[in-house]
Amino acid sequence: MTEKSKILVAEDNDFVRMQIVKFLTDASYETAEAASGDVALNFVQDGMDLAIVDVRMEPVDGFEFIRSLRGMGLDIPVILVTGDQNPDLLGEAGKWGVSAVLMKPVQKDRLLKTVDRTLEVRKRRS
Repeated sequence: MTEKSKILVAEDNDFVRMQIVKFLTDASYETAEAASGDVALNFVQDGMDLAIVDVRMEPVDGFEFIRSLRGMGLDIPVILVTGDQNPDLLGEAGKWGVSAVLMKPVQKDRLLKTVDRTLEVRKRRS
């Protein structure tokens, strides 16, 4: 039996976070939840395979989370979720090596395909 991938979901909107976690657990992923970026940083030490992070959170937003992650020397892939239509967001995401950006409301099929693809790329790199 293969070990389940561990996915961190950092989202300050309770409904959105619970929905994403349900999609992932229904697909047999192990999840950890955080309602803010600063709390999410505590989970990354537990060996997460992937982080799904909201761009707009307080006090630590998605990009601050990624900067902290990289500053800790961790190369965990990150998928950003956002309702923001700002075109600068994609440029910033590319600069920080974000694996994908998903628009809210997050669609189950798109989420799972993106997660599967991101984890597959990570597995090939290791």
